[in-house]
Amino acid sequence: MTTYRGMDRAQLDAAYNNRAAVANSPAIIADWNARSARIRRERNAHLDLAYGKAARERLDFFPAAQPNAPTLVFIHGGYWQMNDKENFAFVADGPLARGINVALVGYTLAPESRLDRIVAEVRRAVLWLAEHIGEHGAAPARLYVSGWSAGGHLTAMTMPLREVKGGLAISGIYDLEPIRLCYLNDKLGLDEDEALRNSPLFEMPAMSGPLVAAYGTAELPELCRQSTDYTQVWAERGLPGHLLPIDGANHFTILETLADPHGALCEALVALTNG
Repeated sequence: MTTYRGMDRAQLDAAYNNRAAVANSPAIIADWNARSARIRRERNAHLDLAYGKAARERLDFFPAAQPNAPTLVFIHGGYWQMNDKENFAFVADGPLARGINVALVGYTLAPESRLDRIVAEVRRAVLWLAEHIGEHGAAPARLYVSGWSAGGHLTAMTMPLREVKGGLAISGIYDLEPIRLCYLNDKLGLDEDEALRNSPLFEMPAMSGPLVAAYGTAELPELCRQSTDYTQVWAERGLPGHLLPIDGANHFTILETLADPHGALCEALVALTNG
């Protein structure tokens, strides 16, 4: 039986299974974890700052050397049901080297949390940072949000906030209907209404700072399509931003271009903060 864009359930499951699509993804993730642990040990940081009452409503703040610097708010991926902020500290190397603070946001995972709550938590983290980041030497009015995979989706869901000056959404999901119809929904429990109201493709802001939507050209076709479709509608609404294909990158290696101070995503971030 066809479920979505001519794909049956098995095809749709494969179309969104990023780990299965990248044979060495376990080794890549193990490397991320090791590098992140090193950064958390060696870098000056304020860890587990509470922005809410739930156990995972915590963020880690890594200050750049310069005072009054802009801040990148980074939201981890894992299809809203896996991973932790601690394992993505490695991405901070690039922005910190370019004089940009980094805040890594945690949030409550499914199935403990529904997607409505996850979105609300991430928005609360951004608002908390806007109110409190000045206490840590940062410029409160210069908040930029980024995230990878599910974090790309959550980045898009923060763009209506006036406190967000720009966004860098990486390999995101912007139409949640295929997520509702595949294996990922076993833990998410999305119904049609929740999927629709949390689909950035159908919930464009009236006004927004610039948004760069990036994806790797070696990603699964559905991931590439999600970014291109979203950016097309974004542009049609007259909103500022652009599509950024990263040549040859897959769903995992794309993050190396943010962790590298001179990588394509880090350069895009610098351009956003200087815009």
